[in-house]
Amino acid sequence: MKQINVWHISSFLISFVVIIPILTVAFSFFEETSNYYEILKETFLLDYILNSFFLLFGVLFLTFIFGVGSAYLVSFYNFPGSDFFKWAMILSFAVPPYIYAYSLTAFFENYGTAYSILVNLFGEANYNKSIPKFDGMLGAILSLSFSLFAYVYILTRASFLYQSQNLIDLGRNLGFSKIKSFFTIILPSARPAIIAGLSLVSMETLAEFGAVDFFSINTLTTGIYNSWITFDDLAFANQISFFLLLFIFALFILENLSRKKAKYHSNLSGGFKQKEKQDLTNTQKFFAFLFCFLIFLISFVFPTSQMLYWTILYSDNLFDLAVLDLLKNTLYLVILSSLVLIIFSFITNYGNRVTKSKYLNVLTTLSISGYAIPGVILAVSFITFIAWFDESFIKSIGLLSIKKVFFGTILGLVIVYFIRFYSLACNGLKSGYEKINVSVDESAYLLGYSKWKTFTNIHIPYLRNSILFVIILVSLEIIRELPITLILRPFNFETFATTAYVYASEDLLEAAAAPSLFLILIASIFILLSAKYILRIRNE
Repeated sequence: MKQINVWHISSFLISFVVIIPILTVAFSFFEETSNYYEILKETFLLDYILNSFFLLFGVLFLTFIFGVGSAYLVSFYNFPGSDFFKWAMILSFAVPPYIYAYSLTAFFENYGTAYSILVNLFGEANYNKSIPKFDGMLGAILSLSFSLFAYVYILTRASFLYQSQNLIDLGRNLGFSKIKSFFTIILPSARPAIIAGLSLVSMETLAEFGAVDFFSINTLTTGIYNSWITFDDLAFANQISFFLLLFIFALFILENLSRKKAKYHSNLSGGFKQKEKQDLTNTQKFFAFLFCFLIFLISFVFPTSQMLYWTILYSDNLFDLAVLDLLKNTLYLVILSSLVLIIFSFITNYGNRVTKSKYLNVLTTLSISGYAIPGVILAVSFITFIAWFDESFIKSIGLLSIKKVFFGTILGLVIVYFIRFYSLACNGLKSGYEKINVSVDESAYLLGYSKWKTFTNIHIPYLRNSILFVIILVSLEIIRELPITLILRPFNFETFATTAYVYASEDLLEAAAAPSLFLILIASIFILLSAKYILRIRNE
């Protein structure tokens, strides 16, 4: 009984700690703000809101086209390169939106890479007037769309893989064309997965800071950052965070409802029949290949090539870059954060399993919403909470301030990483735990195993694949994370992401190329390692 209480209390405390930023933002909403609120309300607040919504709907439209279109082609048809594109599409995850923004600007700017290519091909001329410019809102929409469409691709493709051949045959028997079958049968069957993917894209879009800041677009996220950094108004930053949080929670609930309603099996009397890929005509094969190739080219090859080109062209920047220090710092954060996330996610999942408490499950469900909260909000709410706790409790009892322990330290950084990515780790292990029947635990208890011994000797070995997948997934996110690292990192502590951002913010895009390239390469390695889990290759 004591062991059960220990697991129960531990799970409760972990879940409660993770929801502290949500509570902080909610309570801070009622604090007084500076005059900046009145100034912003009369000037740019409406622009912040409109820009955020315009950016969101532009990104949702393009990610739907790219993600659903490519998933449909590689799942249902045979064409040259289809086996390659099924995993190549997820490499876009390796290119964060802010790095894609650097590439887009570098290529199309006046006297940029496109200009150099035209000069080398056709000789000197004024090509700048003919080169399109992708900056501002359009640049941000494109950068986010090509970086995030893989969310829609992965979930939609998983849905398509488990659609029964009976549904396809039904469409044929009714005389449906490929297009009519797609819109009448295939697409509606995958709707929950598509909505789930678009919800994730929405959260990431509203949380994006690097790309919109680079293109100088005022959104709610940049408004939060400016309120705190520029005007030192934490209260107003939290008020903006509260409104953004409400909208993101609406998306989060929508995603959960869609996932609960999702069905990947057929109710037809013939049962599930493995889907067979169809052959296309030569013309159709060409356009299918072209569509997938262009998406892969533009989403991954283009930014990687641009960063590689500048790294080679301006090799002095590469030699001036402290690659080993940046790699050490990045891996240090990855290893430490992954270890903390795995340990506490195990405690929560096992605590929920042995206690079977309904309210603990509700608290855990609420706590995993941290992934939906923008990094800027998490950083601001963490600073707000520590400052309040320090003033209200620590100093009131005569102890030394604890701000230096959490502000600008690795500890503070890892804590906020933990809150941000707890959802990934907790859900990753939870999906593995759901495959372990409760009867396995009961059999172990009958054999004299304690709960701790059952946990260490049975659960951990069984879940080793889930652990590996969670580590890879969390590592990928931490490598790409910018606002949390930028705000909470210790003095003179840089990663590839922060180094690239600092150079780009100083308009030194050539210098930003080398750290950006290393970030892409490291992230690509983690993506390829996790491809068999993400794409379920073994089940195909």
